Amino acid sequence: MPMHAHEIEALLRESFPEAQIVVEGDDGVHMSALVVDESFRGQNRVQQQRAVYAALKGRMGGELHALALTTRAPD
Repeated sequence: MPMHAHEIEALLRESFPEAQIVVEGDDGVHMSALVVDESFRGQNRVQQQRAVYAALKGRMGGELHALALTTRAPD
């Protein structure tokens, strides 16, 4: 079953409660997410994205087929 934007945002919000999170996509399969969180400061992009994938609790590649991901620390 495909995931909807609000479900993805809720999962991310559990791990990144203070983050700016924007999830977009209307087919429930190919989605994009922007996650801006202070916890990313000092981390490289791979470390940031691994943290986001961990927050999705194994749903990548299953319920969520593709997620274009942008991560960064706040300006």
